[in-house]
Amino acid sequence: MGAGAEFDDQARTSTLEAFADTIVPGVKRSPDDRAIAGVCDDAGAVEAGALELLHDPATGITEGLGPLAQALNGHAAAYAQEHGRTLDDGVPAFVALDYEDRVAVVDLLTTPGHPEQSGWVLLSMFSNMAYDSAAHRSTGEAIADGHPGLIAMGFAKPDSDGLWRFPDFSYGQELAKRHPNTTESGSPA
Repeated sequence: MGAGAEFDDQARTSTLEAFADTIVPGVKRSPDDRAIAGVCDDAGAVEAGALELLHDPATGITEGLGPLAQALNGHAAAYAQEHGRTLDDGVPAFVALDYEDRVAVVDLLTTPGHPEQSGWVLLSMFSNMAYDSAAHRSTGEAIADGHPGLIAMGFAKPDSDGLWRFPDFSYGQELAKRHPNTTESGSPA
C-alpha cells in the first residue's frame, strides 16, 4: 500500500495474519492468498485462530493491534528499501514481502535490545498460543472441531462425557502416591 493509502480493517487483518503465519506457517487458503505465504502443507496459526485470540479482550492488546500492524508495515517498508525489495503497492508492506524477508523482519524486531521487542514478542507468543493451546477456545470444543495445533501435537481427546481421564500414567510410571483423601473424581478432600 502506498504511503498515502488508507489503512483499513482489511489491511490490518492481512498484516496480522501475515505476522501470525510467519510465527507458525500454514497452507494457503486459496491460490491468491497473500497473507499466508504457503511454506507449509498443514494448517498454521491463522487457521488455528490467531486473529480470534488477538482480538480477545483478555489478551490486553486488542486496542494496540491497529498501531502494531501499522508499525509492522513501516518496518517492512524500511527493510524492503534497505534490501532492494520491490513491494506490491496493492497490499500492506509486510504482506508484500516473501516469507524469508518476513522472517528477517520479525527476527530484527524480536532481537534483544530492539526498543519495541516486548510488543513483538507478545504478538509472537499469542500467535503461537493460538496454535499450540487454542487459548481462545474450550479445549474439548477445539478438539471436536479439528483444531490443527492440538491435533498435530496429538492432544488426547476427552472421554464421551467431555472429561479427560488417563488410565495409564503419562510417564509410564506413578510419579507420586495418591493422597488418601482424594475423591473418586480426583478432587482433594
